[in-house]
Amino acid sequence: MLKKIIIDNYLYEYEVRGQGQPFWLFLHGFMGSHADFANIKPQGTCIYLNLLGFGQKQPIIAKTRMTIQSQVQDLAQILTELAIDKVNLVGYSMGGRLAIAFALTYPTMIEQLFLESTTAGIGSAIKRQARQISDQQKAQQIRKLGLENFVTNWEQLPLFATQMMLTTEQRIFMHQQRISHNKLNVANSLEMMGTGQQPNYWPKLANLQVKTVIIVGAFDQKFTTIGKQMAELLPNSQLVVMQGAGHNVHFEQPNAYSEVLTRSEN
Repeated sequence: MLKKIIIDNYLYEYEVRGQGQPFWLFLHGFMGSHADFANIKPQGTCIYLNLLGFGQKQPIIAKTRMTIQSQVQDLAQILTELAIDKVNLVGYSMGGRLAIAFALTYPTMIEQLFLESTTAGIGSAIKRQARQISDQQKAQQIRKLGLENFVTNWEQLPLFATQMMLTTEQRIFMHQQRISHNKLNVANSLEMMGTGQQPNYWPKLANLQVKTVIIVGAFDQKFTTIGKQMAELLPNSQLVVMQGAGHNVHFEQPNAYSEVLTRSEN
């Protein structure tokens, strides 16, 4: 049963499992939902959130509202409303980029930070601009052709090749989740909160003292390299390279992933 909370006139949906300390907040990736982390259940109180504009039957969100800075402020308000002073923040891909932004803005609200298959941004201004153009083109494709067409092409990306090793049931779940959103929100998110629009956080990582665990899949060479680079800069971090997994580590290897979270509490 999804719970609801209104933040800045938007009705957020979230699921709560478990009880007691510590508190966990899970942030899904692009075209994901609270159900992304359904099989990840560390000890304590787990909060699985639908990020701004994502989830079934969501209203159209103003494009200007869907920035990473706006989402950071919403997360802070959500935690305040739920009377949570400190949280273990877990972010995957887009959710990981949001988690970095949140940790840099509100470091005292973080107990531990878990960054899965994500990046601190694009350092080169030229490459960042090129990514913005690419994201804008994808957003226009979504608006024109719809999510079914876009997702079918999206799932053919080499980044998700390892998901072909999953069961048919798992692949159907992931596909249905991706196409269930409001297409305009997905397009706006891509343009306003995509990697191209994200600030370059690389120069700030050295100042982030929060205990951080970086999780990457061994088959995901691109984000394994990025993860190693982040681990070198973050002063209180460790890198976990998960065998048998690609980009979506928690979905492909949920048991091993859960063990990483559990071990971090010991």
